[in-house]
Amino acid sequence: MTFPVVGMVGGGQLARMTHEAGIPLGIRFKLLSDTPEDSAALVAGEVVVGDHRDLETLRAFARGCDVITFDHEHVPIEHLRALEADGVAVRPGPDALLYAQDKGRMRARLSELGVPCPRHRIVSDPADVSAFAAEGDGYPVVLKTVRGGYDGKGVWVVRTEEQAAEPFRAGVPVLAEEKVDFTRELAANVVRSPHGQAVAYPVVESQQVDGVCDTVIAPAPGLPEERAGEAQRLALTIAAELGVVGHLAVELFETADGRILVNELAMRPHNSGHWTQDGSMTSQFANHVRAVLDLPLGDPHPRAPWTVMCNVLGGDYPDMYAAYLHCMARDPQLKIHMYGKDVKPGRKVGHVNTYGDDLAEVRERARHAADYLRGTITE
Repeated sequence: MTFPVVGMVGGGQLARMTHEAGIPLGIRFKLLSDTPEDSAALVAGEVVVGDHRDLETLRAFARGCDVITFDHEHVPIEHLRALEADGVAVRPGPDALLYAQDKGRMRARLSELGVPCPRHRIVSDPADVSAFAAEGDGYPVVLKTVRGGYDGKGVWVVRTEEQAAEPFRAGVPVLAEEKVDFTRELAANVVRSPHGQAVAYPVVESQQVDGVCDTVIAPAPGLPEERAGEAQRLALTIAAELGVVGHLAVELFETADGRILVNELAMRPHNSGHWTQDGSMTSQFANHVRAVLDLPLGDPHPRAPWTVMCNVLGGDYPDMYAAYLHCMARDPQLKIHMYGKDVKPGRKVGHVNTYGDDLAEVRERARHAADYLRGTITE
């Protein structure tokens, strides 16, 4: 009996870490990458360089794969439907992925399901943005292009009708949302298999800097057990109702009055789940592999009371390897995960995980390591 071949569309760090999780299981990976220098292409055994937007490239890539999955959500839905018609197992499938690709359809579907979301609607022009603002508490208003955008891209906070003009220049529909007065951002990560088994990880606090995830704390400090359970149930319900197979990250706002609102969905391993590599019994990547192959899912429980993940962003100090000596000597329990990327200012090039019994200590260790690797601090 041969081991299955997982076809991963996309060659970024999520594909790299998913491939890593499949190695102990003997799972073979085939990668469709934009370039041979992409993060996962540097480590995967079988790499096809091609355009994920081209149907014939996808069809040729899918030959010999037992299942197709993704490290991004940008493959055209019509191409995924064509692959399914060819008999290819696509997980998550196009009926689910379309809600991760199109924020307008996502908001409409979640509203149908009674999922709490910010007030929203599609707007047609800057004057319509002003009308939307007047329907609520006025400006500021959050505008999002319904397709594309991540890490703060494709999102604007506008305070006047004049500022609202820019998003419409992209030529795609624009979604207007109320600017939520939230106290912090949370994330509920769940994994669901084709036959409906699902697991939920502890709800985490996700801290952003300039629209980019900077720090994740697991579990979210001070989150009442009842509210944490509400967030997990919400994520599991969304996964089931949308038919998600694999990992689903539900990004949330926690408001001052105790409400939880859904901000975004990601149907793939997610930055808010990187802590699971070292902090949980089964990582998000390992469970994603299990789910797309319809294997029994692994235990999502944490290994330690607290785990903190800090992203390592590129700065003016390109020789990060030289920093290992200090970081590893200072903290022998530190876990460093680098993506094999060229160091560029502001680019995600890796992350660190720390864990332990004392949250303040765990946070300090993660922050120090990330800053030292970047070159922000030198001692």
